[in-house]
Amino acid sequence: MKFEILDPLSSAGLIEKEKIVDFLYTHLDQYGDTKEDIMKCINYALRETSIDGGFILLGYEGDDLVGAVVINKTGMSGYIPENILVYIAVHKDYRGKGYGKILMNKTLELTEGDVKLHVEHDNPARFLYEKVGFTNKYLEYRFKPKKEA
Repeated sequence: MKFEILDPLSSAGLIEKEKIVDFLYTHLDQYGDTKEDIMKCINYALRETSIDGGFILLGYEGDDLVGAVVINKTGMSGYIPENILVYIAVHKDYRGKGYGKILMNKTLELTEGDVKLHVEHDNPARFLYEKVGFTNKYLEYRFKPKKEA
């Protein structure tokens, strides 16, 4: 597997970002977000909306994009991990062949500091996360204010 890293110093154009958004939207299945939210995350990682940034790791077999990871830096440490793994997806045709583990290990090699991620309890990817060393320390609760009509 060959890799491409997009970070704030790279010049990812709109077409490339839209390609990554489409890939993640398609291959995250029911565990994904809207295309708009995925684009916000990518813009954050590439420091187009924040000073903290992060990076995007793309994995290829030949010319085929088989996986993508988006890391956002939090700008914090200790009580909040330095990094959040926001998205990781493997193309449906390449799942179950070890690409997720390869992408995860490369991602962890490239990040400095602790990495946090969120995973749905029924997402089978959680077994991969446990295999590479992630632990489940907390339950997560979220509050979303209701929007006024």
